[in-house]
Amino acid sequence: MGFWSALFGDDDPEDRPLYVDEALDDDARAEQRRALLKKIRKLEIVTRRIVNEQLAGSYHSAFKGRGMDFDEVRSYNPGDEIRFIDWNVSARLGELYVKRFTEERELTVFLLVDTSSSLLFGSQERTKLEAAAEIAALLAFSAIQNNDRIGLILFNERVERFVPPKKGRKHVLRLIKEILDLQPAHSGTSLENALQYLARVARRRAVAFVISDFQDDAYRQPLLVLNRRHDVIPIVLEDPAEGALPDLGLVTLEDPETGEQLTVDTSSRAGREAYAELTRLIRERRAAMFRRARMDFVPVDTSGPSFEPLINYFRLRARR
Repeated sequence: MGFWSALFGDDDPEDRPLYVDEALDDDARAEQRRALLKKIRKLEIVTRRIVNEQLAGSYHSAFKGRGMDFDEVRSYNPGDEIRFIDWNVSARLGELYVKRFTEERELTVFLLVDTSSSLLFGSQERTKLEAAAEIAALLAFSAIQNNDRIGLILFNERVERFVPPKKGRKHVLRLIKEILDLQPAHSGTSLENALQYLARVARRRAVAFVISDFQDDAYRQPLLVLNRRHDVIPIVLEDPAEGALPDLGLVTLEDPETGEQLTVDTSSRAGREAYAELTRLIRERRAAMFRRARMDFVPVDTSGPSFEPLINYFRLRARR
């Protein structure tokens, strides 16, 4: 019996992350694929509405692009800044001309999505992996609406899938399918491997959203190194049930990534309080590390709407 199954019982399989099992017969595979397409379509409808109504403007304001591109020259007008005068054109034409610039909007955005076994847990209506897919969809549709390129890295203890950055709705739908349809070959977590992989494939400065529960230890240094070259934004998935043990007497807890088991007396108030305190300290230390690195991060409670923390973050960043 797994860690969270021991605490909360088995969930309805139809509510779990949906993978297409190629070992099934043709009819069963076809049914799973229909269910997967339905789930992707539902996610597209919901997230595109949120993006169009609430996220798009905030995203555009928060991420400015790489700089300014030269557009054209025009006649000098009183009040124009002298530093923008194009002296070569002015000398050739016999009157003053100034350079006009436009914002270089196009960005390259990467989504690094954790697919380790710890993300299969969800104490409410969805798992952390389903919340990660929703967040990825919100970010991806926001990016393409602003003409940005979006890429995907799915990882656990290895990099399971890499989709190079592209634009367009079909590309975003492919990214969502990759997340929901992945059958991970590994259960553990190595943020270090994922961050180092991005450092190799992203040759130009990019915006990188790392969507994970950060249940890993050896990622601080590669995260800091990557953030020197790229704009790295950790999105930390937190299920409220992970911060407090319910009083259920003796239960067997199992680490979903390593399989290690431990029998715990959850009826002990001191034990429950010690567990809650340990969880709080881990989260505080992680947040302190991000702050010391002057790195933005977005905590997301997976029991609530995913878009609200993103909107709040984009608005806060746009005011800087």
